[in-house]
Amino acid sequence: MTTRTRMPHPGAPVRHDPRPVMPLPQEARPEARRETEYRPPSPIDVPRALAAHQRGAHDPSHLQRDGVVWRAMRTPLGIATLAVRPDRVRVRAAAWGPGAEWALDQLPRLCGGADDPRGFDAHHHPRVADAHHRHPALRIGRTDLVFDALASAIFEQKVTGLQAFGAWRMILTWCGERAPGPTPRPMFAPPAEWHLIPSWTWHRAGLEPPQSRTVVEASRRRASVERASTAASDGEERERVLTSLRGVGPWTSAETRIRAFGDPDAVSVGDYHLAHQVGYALTGARVDDEGMLELLEPWRGHRQRVIRLLMLGGAFEPRRGPRLAPEDHRSR
Repeated sequence: MTTRTRMPHPGAPVRHDPRPVMPLPQEARPEARRETEYRPPSPIDVPRALAAHQRGAHDPSHLQRDGVVWRAMRTPLGIATLAVRPDRVRVRAAAWGPGAEWALDQLPRLCGGADDPRGFDAHHHPRVADAHHRHPALRIGRTDLVFDALASAIFEQKVTGLQAFGAWRMILTWCGERAPGPTPRPMFAPPAEWHLIPSWTWHRAGLEPPQSRTVVEASRRRASVERASTAASDGEERERVLTSLRGVGPWTSAETRIRAFGDPDAVSVGDYHLAHQVGYALTGARVDDEGMLELLEPWRGHRQRVIRLLMLGGAFEPRRGPRLAPEDHRSR
């Protein structure tokens, strides 16, 4: 077993935690397991940063069980399972599979350690200031897995979350790869070759043809898209790379940048609910996308941070009607 320990930041206080330390899950073959420990230099809300990457309650690639967050992923070095146990001052993690070292090296960024809130002024609006006061450790984590973030965002185009998450679960379970390690339940990493998934499998999963075609076409350009977007210097340049793909617009680009790169300024323009929610939280009334961008302008550079704080603030518009009924194209 290879054990790697990250030393705490010189200025980071180390406090004794009197609670008993729960061990990370063990495996019958301990030599297959890699470990690390990450001590953030400042407090980070790790569970919330990780939860943002779960695609529905039954995501086969993400699971929280008994204080451990499990993630199955396809890294540049191969498939990996990552088990993360955060506590007050440190994050302990174990990983299995060919991509284990990559997953452990990437852990600080996944937890939000690369998110820099300097320059963020919450006091432009009392609701944002209050949410920031109650959640000062909020950080935006990043997966650094560009195509999987893009694919999951495409799944969520123009459909309800129930439909998107159901299709995601089915495709990963049917076409993904079984995650290594002692996972609490069978878990699956995303497919290696999305473009080889046959049309009838997409149909059975309930993903509509425009979305499945977009995933398949984007998969054929996967290497160049990942290379160009990773090399891009800012969000605008990444936006140009991603929207060069047919079927990928501003909403999908923003969601991809948030998930893969932790973009603190990305705004998902075109979302069915977001503008209404932001408008209601900041003004007490609905606004459209243009109005939302105007309201968020004082926080440019941190607009996604503000959106997350508003969602944590709980100021949601009262429901005035039934939920949107999902439309199942498989019966056509």
